[in-house]
Amino acid sequence: MIQVLLGPRQVGKTTGILRIFNSWPGKKHFVSADDTLQASQIWLTEQWQIASNLGEGSLLVIDEVQRVPDWSKVIKGLWDRSLRNKKNLRVVLLGSSSLSIQRGLSESLAGRFELTTVPHWGFHECQREFNYTLDEWLIWGGYPGAETYRGQDARWRSYLTNSIVDAVIGRDILTQKVVRNPALFRQAFAIACAYPAQEISYSKLLGQLQDAGNTDLVKSYLELYEGAFLLFSIQKYAKKLRISKSSTPKLILGCPALANLALGRDYVSSSEGKGRVFESAVGMDLLRIPGGEVFWWRDGDNEVDFIFKMQRNLFAVEVKSGRRKRTGGIEAFLKIEKSAVPCFITLENYSEFSSDPVKFLLERC
Repeated sequence: MIQVLLGPRQVGKTTGILRIFNSWPGKKHFVSADDTLQASQIWLTEQWQIASNLGEGSLLVIDEVQRVPDWSKVIKGLWDRSLRNKKNLRVVLLGSSSLSIQRGLSESLAGRFELTTVPHWGFHECQREFNYTLDEWLIWGGYPGAETYRGQDARWRSYLTNSIVDAVIGRDILTQKVVRNPALFRQAFAIACAYPAQEISYSKLLGQLQDAGNTDLVKSYLELYEGAFLLFSIQKYAKKLRISKSSTPKLILGCPALANLALGRDYVSSSEGKGRVFESAVGMDLLRIPGGEVFWWRDGDNEVDFIFKMQRNLFAVEVKSGRRKRTGGIEAFLKIEKSAVPCFITLENYSEFSSDPVKFLLERC
């Protein structure tokens, strides 16, 4: 099987695979499509041939493979030819554009790959490696490379903007998709990041952009941000799928650091801001659970932060952080969905929840 590692930029995919690569006892070849101006199909074929010529059982690692046009078709042809010729080549592909990678895997490489997702750094990773408290993680957490600048607001913001956000938008999105107005696209991202764990209509987002457009434009922007692991939108829970898909989304940030970048340290340190970022972090933990579906729910004044479906289990998840909010949502939802299991995530039990969300939820069934 071809091994595929997929995840955001600057979270350690390359660092991790290089540790394996450097300790690999056999012949090996590493290359990154980010390091060449000629990341073409011919270039990709040449890299494959170099690794193949190294001999039996050699290892080939290709980083940022989505930069190569029609990469999946080329890889498919090369892989199938290697199998026919009984070449035992070990192949690892890394990518940071979900839309491009997932499309290539489904269209050309079905049955030929094993996918591993490498997410932003969660609380436990940052606590273990950098001794973060939960409060610190909710301000700075997500990108290990930014740890050097923790507490230095100007340098931290410059690093996150230039090395991560601009790189993701410029390399992973705008090179893969035609966006009519790149400046507007960047502006829309900054605006969206200012609404962590908040329900916001497409028309409201559109109204804050300095250009004419329509809600379809905003929807397409959100899909592209999600494809780059920056920002996710979850729909309102409804038994009818059609109604759910047409609902107003709640925005979930890929990691807490993006809220700090958009709103500033003072706001995300406040009771209101901390509560929003914490709720967004819980939502992101739920979104990472394989096979799960995440929604939000509201009926009148009654609201539940997250509705999580996993196989036959339905959970009503309420996030409690000290931020003032309406109560009674869980009770109202349980009257509609009597089989739902209520769960409460707090600042005190978040460490237990985030270390193993599935175990945490199932123990409450």
